[in-house]
Amino acid sequence: MATDPREPELRAILDRLNNPEENPVTRARRMVEQQVPLARRGPGWDRHWRELEAYAESPCLWSGEEPET
Repeated sequence: MATDPREPELRAILDRLNNPEENPVTRARRMVEQQVPLARRGPGWDRHWRELEAYAESPCLWSGEEPET
């Protein structure tokens, strides 16, 4: 059986789905959504949170963060 070259990428996605607590934005979203009713959430609500979650998971260097050696 041949291995899928995308396997590491797919595994990383599955790991994030199985361990959503690792992302601080996901935790924040859950807390905020407990306080803000559906009727008060705007049309870009989900997109906004998904973008923030993706930013938090990106391998970029956050401002003020020391590069790993």
